[in-house]
Amino acid sequence: MRRQVMLPTLQQSMYFIFPESVGWYSEEPQHEVERPEGLWSTYSLHFVISGKGYVEIEGQSYTLQKGDAFLFPPYQEQRYSSSKDDPWDVRWVHFYGDQIKEFLLEKGFLRNLWTLKRNAELEKAFNELLLEAEAHQILRPTQLSTLMYMILCEFMSYASPLTVNRGTESVDRILALLPEMQRRACEPFNLEEWAELTGVSTYYFCKIFRKATSMTPLSFITLCRIQFAKQRLIEKENWPIKDIAGEAGYTSASYFNQRFHEHEGMTPSEFRSLYMKGSFS
Repeated sequence: MRRQVMLPTLQQSMYFIFPESVGWYSEEPQHEVERPEGLWSTYSLHFVISGKGYVEIEGQSYTLQKGDAFLFPPYQEQRYSSSKDDPWDVRWVHFYGDQIKEFLLEKGFLRNLWTLKRNAELEKAFNELLLEAEAHQILRPTQLSTLMYMILCEFMSYASPLTVNRGTESVDRILALLPEMQRRACEPFNLEEWAELTGVSTYYFCKIFRKATSMTPLSFITLCRIQFAKQRLIEKENWPIKDIAGEAGYTSASYFNQRFHEHEGMTPSEFRSLYMKGSFS
């Protein structure tokens, strides 16, 4: 299956970023690209949904599979192909922008090969761009630019440099556990229990958790608790702060106030005053 939309290049653009083309190749074992250095003038981002393929960088071939991605800057030589035995399902977008180079350099995105800690959000943003381009072509340029920027941000949020030993299965186990950890975040946190559910030691659990989410398990629990507390503060206007703290999993109201202030830049009382019912607009 092959879907692709080509868009005209804007010569004088007011947009920070804009797609030149967007596409989706699946069940295409003959998919193979060879572009010599100096030819391709746009950035090229691909990410693999399933199957596998190969990317050649400076004469060395790398195998890419589900969750991997590659990013080529303009004018770099490009060599990549699908596996013949297990063809990849790969999504791609070519894009450009006057300040993109500086933006990527500042964020440290100099490498070609990446692996994604999670790709559901990236896939969703990509699908929205593809549908927009198919339905309206160039008629809604602001929408195209916005969706392209969303794709880049989702990619940069979850991408880390590709390594040989990636531990993909362990990361998948952590990601599968996150909804349950969020649901039980306000209960007393027991690291040993969560590690046991994953089938690893506490040390390795913390290691793969950080790899999957870019934060520690306790940091994730804290984020979930703060989110819960913020919702309670505006829903239960008359509840004392200490009761909100208890519901959010904190036995000490002062410690709850401290953590809330660290995350939100204000106390729970100040947050409630700012967002009292009736003040939304």
